[in-house]
Amino acid sequence: MQEHLIGNYSNLKGALFSEITVEKFIQEEIRHGRYDVVASTKNSLEKSSQGERKKALLNHLISQNPEYLVVDNVFGSLDTAAQIEIEETLTQLSCKIPIIQITNRKTDILPFIDDVYQLRDGKPVLLNSTETPKTLSQFKKFVETLPKAYRNDWETIAPLVKFNNVTIAYNDRPIVKDICWEIKPGDFWQLVGPNGSGKSTLLTLISGDNPKAFNQDITLFGVKKGTGESVWEIKKKIGYFSSEMLRGITRLDSVGNMIASGFFDTIGLYRVPSNEQIKIVQHWLRVFGMYKIRKQSFLSLSRGYQRLVLIARAMVKHPPLLILDEPTNGLDDCDVAILSELINKIANETDTAILYVSHRKEDKLLTPDFIYELTPNNEGSTGSIVVAS
Repeated sequence: MQEHLIGNYSNLKGALFSEITVEKFIQEEIRHGRYDVVASTKNSLEKSSQGERKKALLNHLISQNPEYLVVDNVFGSLDTAAQIEIEETLTQLSCKIPIIQITNRKTDILPFIDDVYQLRDGKPVLLNSTETPKTLSQFKKFVETLPKAYRNDWETIAPLVKFNNVTIAYNDRPIVKDICWEIKPGDFWQLVGPNGSGKSTLLTLISGDNPKAFNQDITLFGVKKGTGESVWEIKKKIGYFSSEMLRGITRLDSVGNMIASGFFDTIGLYRVPSNEQIKIVQHWLRVFGMYKIRKQSFLSLSRGYQRLVLIARAMVKHPPLLILDEPTNGLDDCDVAILSELINKIANETDTAILYVSHRKEDKLLTPDFIYELTPNNEGSTGSIVVAS
C-alpha cells in the first residue's frame, strides 16, 4: 500500500526515512567508525534499540533540510509515545515539504495524507475517498496440527525463567530495577515498554548473552546463573526469531533446509539431518502448505513466508521457550493475521512458553495470557504484570 505524490522530484533533494537508511549508517559505524547519527541516549545506532534508531534518523534527516521526504514503515518498533511524537513532527513537516509514505498497515496511514494508492498486480491504483485498501479478511487457517516434540530431551522445569530483584545499569545509567518475574512452561507472555525501557536487556539476560547476569539472582531452566552453566546449553533450550535476523541471511538455502537448520542451531544447513528430522521438517512444510516449494530458495519467498519458515526453524526442536522479537515489523495486514494465527496455534498445541516482544497489541489477533510491562523512571525501569484482556 503506497501513497504517491504525482510530480517530478528528479531535480529536488530528497531523503529516505527507512530501515534501509538506518542499516546504511550502521555499516558506516562498523566499517569506518563514523557516527553521523547518534541516539538521544548518546549511544551509536548499532547499540540502540530499533525505536531509538528511528527517532535519531528522523531528526538527522530533517536537519539536512530535504526538499521532499519518503517515509517507509514509520511506526514499526515504536512505542505509543514515540509514534505520537513522530506523527506530530511529520505533520508539521508536511506543511513545508511533500511527504510520500510507504506502509503495509492501513492503520498506519498518516492523517495528512491526501491520496492513497494501493499496489495491484505491480501497479499503483488510486483509491477513492470511500474505498479502503484491500486486505485479506478471511485467510486459510493452518488445518494440520503441529508436529509433536522431536524428542523428550527437555525435562519439565518450572519456572523456566526466574528473575529475583534483578537490577542492571550501564556506565552508571540505570536500565532496570528490582525486576521480579517468572515464566512457566506453556505460558504466553507479551513484553511491552517504551523504547529504551530495557526490553532488549531482559532478552539478553534470558538468552545468556549478557555478562551482567552473573551478578544477579537469575535462574534459567532450573540452573542458577553463575553456577557453571554453559551459554550454549541455555541457547539450546530457546527458539528465537527477530525481524532483524532477515538482514544477515545471504546463503541460498532451500526452504526445507532453512527449517532443518534449527536442529543444529545454525542459520542455513551445514549438516545432513536424520530421517526423523527430515520427517518433522516435511510436517512443518505441510502445515504451511509449502511442501511443493520445499526446494525453492528461502530468499525468493515473500517477507511473510520467510517469517513462517524462520519460526518453524525456531520450533523444530520443540524448545521450552520461544522468543519472538518484533515478529510482525514491516508486514502487511494479511501477513500479520497469518503470523498471529501461527503464534496462537503454537501456544495452544505445544508446551512451549512464548515470550512475544512488540509495541503492537494486535487486538483480536493475538491472545497472550499475561503482559509484562516495563515502566521507566530515573532509577531504572520497574516491571508489573498485567492480565491480558
